[in-house]
Amino acid sequence: MEAHVVGSLEMLLRCAPLSVSPEAAVREVLRRMCVEDAAEAVVVAPVTGRPLGILTQRDVVERVALPAESLDGPVAGVMTGGVVALPRTAGVHEARLQLARHRLRRLVVVDEAGRLVGVVSREDLYAVRRPRADDLIERIQAVRDEAALTSVARQVSAGAGALVDGGEQAGRVGEWIALLNDLLAQAAIDIAEAEFELPMVPWCWLAFGSEGRLEQTLHTDQDNGLIFLAADEAEAESLRARFLPFAQRVNILLDACGFSLCKGGVMAGNPCWCLSLAEWRGRFSDWMRSASAEDLLNATIFFDFRALVGDVALADSLRGWLLAAAADNALFLRFMAENALRSGPPLGRIRDFVVDRESGRLDLKRDGTRPFVDAARIYALELGLPETATVERLRAAGAVLRWGAREVGALSEAFEFILQLRLRRQRVPGTPPNQVAPDELNELERAFLKESLRQARRLQDRLRGRYQL
Repeated sequence: MEAHVVGSLEMLLRCAPLSVSPEAAVREVLRRMCVEDAAEAVVVAPVTGRPLGILTQRDVVERVALPAESLDGPVAGVMTGGVVALPRTAGVHEARLQLARHRLRRLVVVDEAGRLVGVVSREDLYAVRRPRADDLIERIQAVRDEAALTSVARQVSAGAGALVDGGEQAGRVGEWIALLNDLLAQAAIDIAEAEFELPMVPWCWLAFGSEGRLEQTLHTDQDNGLIFLAADEAEAESLRARFLPFAQRVNILLDACGFSLCKGGVMAGNPCWCLSLAEWRGRFSDWMRSASAEDLLNATIFFDFRALVGDVALADSLRGWLLAAAADNALFLRFMAENALRSGPPLGRIRDFVVDRESGRLDLKRDGTRPFVDAARIYALELGLPETATVERLRAAGAVLRWGAREVGALSEAFEFILQLRLRRQRVPGTPPNQVAPDELNELERAFLKESLRQARRLQDRLRGRYQL
């Protein structure tokens, strides 16, 4: 039996979709929809099995009943064509993004050959509704200029803060923030794209770091890049010169939305990170082959990349190459593991926590969530896992390495508890974001934090044993 990809659309497919040929009569298709209690029928090519369109009852009302057309005509004449299809291995977040982007109620799911395997609806993807999400999505979709973009960005920020204040689970807040921030980035790219005449070559905007992992919090800067297709080095230089002004404009728009410019310059408007597919492969090859420990430490965010806007196939091609190259480079993986184990969770032998002597605080990002992020990244690279989110990586690694379900659950819950604390601390004015003094927590919170850090240490112990460090 073929294994499901953790967190993929395939996990949502519960029954075979109703599929019909383009020549089928509308009347017959309606009859089958009633008999099979199907909300839609997918029109597929008879030979290839590839989806051509979708027919819903609303389509029949608008295009057949109201104009008084015959129900005996072919379904191809009244279906909604140009379906948006995603591979069954695509993630739920990507599907939600496409629904919002194209204002759809359902998506077609296909296999590796492009054949129909199922349909997922808005209800499937949003089993738990996100407060105010639909309203904000509509406002983002209506954006046409910078002023409107920055206005709705402030509303998104306020909405995210309200979710944290209301005690919403960290994972759900993260999904909400990621979806709306992705749409804001898409809107910024649309505005900039209208201002420039871009080269007619495939290109894709990439998100790195926490945005690439779908783990953005309330305070985040930009980590992004651009990938494009070029025939050779000379063409890459020429194309880069044309893409850079556009990318720099997007960076400025995102800064106006509250995503501050990256202090380290990891942005698509930097020539270092506006690269052709071949150049990106060369950059990753350099890191994996000859980078120092410090270089690798600074490069870790790039290994969490995710396609945001543009030709997703470019990002998929880069990811496929990277996973194959990393899995075949044991020395690189060992160096990554050594970096990840440089410091452990701040647990004391006498006192519960080891805190900074001057501030009396813990850094929940550096000492709390990062051990989980680093270990999950290494397992993903070693095992060839396409996931980028930390929890999904841990679940996928656990499935491959046969970790117990309770252990995987404990790791996931520990990571999300620390992330929840980070979000809450970012809502406290006048205090450093991501930092907390243990005395500021109640007894139960301190106990949960201590156990969560123990889980981080257990995960590091697993990594240490696997790489014999």
